[in-house]
Amino acid sequence: MSEQKAIVSVIVNNYNYASYVQKAIESACAQTYENTEVVVVDDGSTDNSRKIISTFGDRIIPVLQENGGQAAAFNSGLEASQGEIIIFLDADDYLFPTAVERVVSEWKPGISKIHYLLKGIDGNGQPLGYTYPSRGEYLGRGDIVEAMLKEGGYGVAPTSGNALSREVLTSIFPIPVGEYKISADGYLAVATPFYGEILAIEEPLGAYRVHGNNNWGTSMEGKQFRSFIEHDLIKQSLLSDKAAEFGHDVPTDILFRKNGHLWARIASLRLDPEHHPIETDSTLKLMYHGIRSAWLYSSELNWKKKNIITLWFLSVGLLPRPLSKQAIGWLFEQNSRPDFVKKFLALMRPLLNRA
Repeated sequence: MSEQKAIVSVIVNNYNYASYVQKAIESACAQTYENTEVVVVDDGSTDNSRKIISTFGDRIIPVLQENGGQAAAFNSGLEASQGEIIIFLDADDYLFPTAVERVVSEWKPGISKIHYLLKGIDGNGQPLGYTYPSRGEYLGRGDIVEAMLKEGGYGVAPTSGNALSREVLTSIFPIPVGEYKISADGYLAVATPFYGEILAIEEPLGAYRVHGNNNWGTSMEGKQFRSFIEHDLIKQSLLSDKAAEFGHDVPTDILFRKNGHLWARIASLRLDPEHHPIETDSTLKLMYHGIRSAWLYSSELNWKKKNIITLWFLSVGLLPRPLSKQAIGWLFEQNSRPDFVKKFLALMRPLLNRA
């Protein structure tokens, strides 16, 4: 945009994040772009969050509601806002001061969203040394519908790393609260590409906090992976519906083309086979499809990265369960990696990040 006229709404969604919500709100209020409004949705917190929110007075638009989940918070936040560009900021993350200004400088008519990298930090705000998306994922850009239908997904930033068109959001809101009580960002990631081009900023414009409540690697329980799988199934249904609406066909094996889905699926099976949600799965089947997905349906990865993924699937599938669990942890929690793995990947990173 050539002139700074558009209103940008930063919608902070909070549930029991009293330890972090002040930082999130302060970061939204401190944006260098003047036409920024800050909406704070508290989704029925039972901690000290609402007292903290009240200290911001008329600098924010507060929305206090009973607990309804992330989708309900997003729906309420959009309704209370008036911005032409919308950023949903998770209360445990924060934006850098020039984030909104940078987004507005890149914005143009007809796009559905701009997404950008987020710097990883720990629960105390200390840098983790990598960004989200990490592991060599590139942010999707352009008209990515065909690529999404072919490969089952695309490189996308976490919730706080997306600036979305209000015009597009009004076409797909309200988000169904039953299916998306959590992971409402998944609904947005799947639906928005059908409504316009996607732009990407390959630099961090905010921080993504990795802590106990969202840290996959420290949990290492099948329950968390099962939840991921179940939400992938919901998102696949949404993808099929949107594809049909816009005249596209969806491959019948779409979930076997999505490497991230297969990571979670084999992890769930190896960690807790008795409660794995898909009865027809076997370790050999998931190993085969995981390796096949890396080589046939992961166009953003070079051959070295594909080799590492191949080795990971073989390790998780063939090693005894205690060692398999370690291999799962090395993928999902980068800080859990032993020094020799960290050093190897550090040496490989310049090659892995090369298109």
